[in-house]
Amino acid sequence: MEYTDSDLCYITATEALSAFRARTLSPVELMQALIKRTEEVGERLNCLTYNYFERALEQAREAESVYARNPDEARPLEGVPCAIKDYHPVAGEITTYGSKAFADFRPERSAPTVERLSEAGAIIHCRTTTPEHGHAAVTRSLLWGITRNPWNTEFSPGGSSGGAGAALAAGMTTIADGTDGGGSIRIPASACGIFGYKPPFGRNPLDREHPSEMVLHYGPMTRSVADAALMQNVMSGQHPADIHSLRDKITLPTEFEPLSGRRIALSMDLGYVEISEEVQQNTRRAAAVFETLGCTVDEVDLGWDYGVLDAWLVNWEGLFWALAGDQLPRWRFEMDPFVVKLIERGSTHTVDRFYGVHRVRYQMYQKIGKVFEDYDLVLCPTLAVPSVAACHDNEDKTFTINGKHVDPYLGWVLTYPFNLVSPLPVASVPTGFSPTSGVPTGMQIIGPAFDDLSVFTAAAAYEGAAPWRQHRPTL
Repeated sequence: MEYTDSDLCYITATEALSAFRARTLSPVELMQALIKRTEEVGERLNCLTYNYFERALEQAREAESVYARNPDEARPLEGVPCAIKDYHPVAGEITTYGSKAFADFRPERSAPTVERLSEAGAIIHCRTTTPEHGHAAVTRSLLWGITRNPWNTEFSPGGSSGGAGAALAAGMTTIADGTDGGGSIRIPASACGIFGYKPPFGRNPLDREHPSEMVLHYGPMTRSVADAALMQNVMSGQHPADIHSLRDKITLPTEFEPLSGRRIALSMDLGYVEISEEVQQNTRRAAAVFETLGCTVDEVDLGWDYGVLDAWLVNWEGLFWALAGDQLPRWRFEMDPFVVKLIERGSTHTVDRFYGVHRVRYQMYQKIGKVFEDYDLVLCPTLAVPSVAACHDNEDKTFTINGKHVDPYLGWVLTYPFNLVSPLPVASVPTGFSPTSGVPTGMQIIGPAFDDLSVFTAAAAYEGAAPWRQHRPTL
């Protein structure tokens, strides 16, 4: 079979691995196509910080020799190009966290999930942009500038794994990794029209820099559900660097059972979020797909409120103070001013306020737990709007949805609550496009605690009934 460069730029890892084994495609051909695509569109999107193209081509030739010698010797991701977020430590390679303070920092060890992807044969050919310390739902930084959405460059690809989302949507990588502390995988998955997965806390090991931080999750960003399963099977499992990593490993299948008979709850606003009309329409159409698959879909009220946002912010700001407070004396005037404010607010939180976050988590879990007594899955939008401007200001007091003023920092996302109830697995799947901006929209699929399989089963069934991969941005 002959592949065009466009085919190769949008091939899935699952398809590529099959073609590698059949000797109808070489890892070198795939890498060359991605490099060419990056040279064509990368500058317009500004979604990469560093690339390792020469080394990646050498590794692709080594993978090619493995398949030529004996395909049975190939590792699970042998020869698959993988973009790594420039927030994830990679041993010996500059990792900036999107901050001038780390512009020349080279960690000694890679994050556990990065190690596992590399050991499984994935080829790290580039690093993707992130806002400073992954602080925002849009991707821009004083160090790297503004990252743009390939569907409409006036808009943001989301954040904080926005570079990964943009690179996948633009055909610059086959798979990518992300971190999700408040939606940083799911937000760009929605805004860029791809699949993103926040695993349950403990399923995938954390890095060494954020020990025991329950809101943070490493996970896959892909074009297909099957590709995310491939990545999850590599990334997950107990690791000595993370005390919370789960001993019991779930191996996700490549084929899933039918979804018929499942009871599904739909929450349009989680009880308190203002949702744009275009997102509501696309979400209802997507939820109706599950009815065609033999499921029952009922709209429910989760009963959450803005106390959820307050709790998440207390935890988030405290985390910034603990991790970056000592940087202020030297770097205050070279940091994003909003990051400085996060750190300073974090320094004011008392122990009782901080512990109060756990009480909110408990209350949230009781409410959604009652829903799971009657339903197998929960659906809700990923974002309240398709996206925001690429230069969106986190303190824009004029920001509105449906004519109503909302918090410009997080008032347009519905992801962070599920980082507080962190054992719940959550995926974001594409639901369509904005008729005005052309930017994709997305929907979250939430499963019961630690039930990865139910989420993947639902996502795969939805993907089969409402495929999204035929859509490609025109750049």
